[in-house]
Amino acid sequence: MRHYRLARSLVGLAFAGLLMGPANAKDADAPSMLVFIHPQDYSSEVSLRHYYYNHWVTQGPSVESAAKEVLGQAFGEVGVCEGNNPGKTLVWLRPSIFYNPLMKQYHSKIRASVYSGTGKPLATYVGEGMADGFLDIRADRERKISTVYKLAMTTVAEKMKADPALQNLLKAEVPADNAPAPCSMVTLLPAPAVSVMSF
Repeated sequence: MRHYRLARSLVGLAFAGLLMGPANAKDADAPSMLVFIHPQDYSSEVSLRHYYYNHWVTQGPSVESAAKEVLGQAFGEVGVCEGNNPGKTLVWLRPSIFYNPLMKQYHSKIRASVYSGTGKPLATYVGEGMADGFLDIRADRERKISTVYKLAMTTVAEKMKADPALQNLLKAEVPADNAPAPCSMVTLLPAPAVSVMSF
């Protein structure tokens, strides 16, 4: 009977190890920074207005591309929030864009709210971008939208790199007993204050 209980315990431990092993490996391989962009920025369009016509664009894909490129160069591997995957830092990106038909200029703004992996609000950084261009030429419009978001994201990245509190967070080891916050919960977290680096 004792051998049976021992064998059953060993089987249970082995099964638990199989369940926990992939999760731990996933956490170890997780990027240090996860970017959250609201699903509405992918599904809803915003209007870029001209005097006689409007063009409707979705912001999500352009912002995601800019974040991966710019933040990836500044901080290493950057992932996009999918479900409940954790990261050392969570960054909620909130974009906006408009077109000035008089000056023929695109203007963008990105607010990046940064949280620790456990959900503690750290700071909000704001970046803006501007580029001259025509609205009625599709290829030029898509290129300029990408350009202004990269410019705004570059400003955000520069402010993030200049903030010692964020740099310390990225360099610090995460204690094993600190439960990470699922990145999809970021919209329920309190908004951090706008960093002095944004002025």
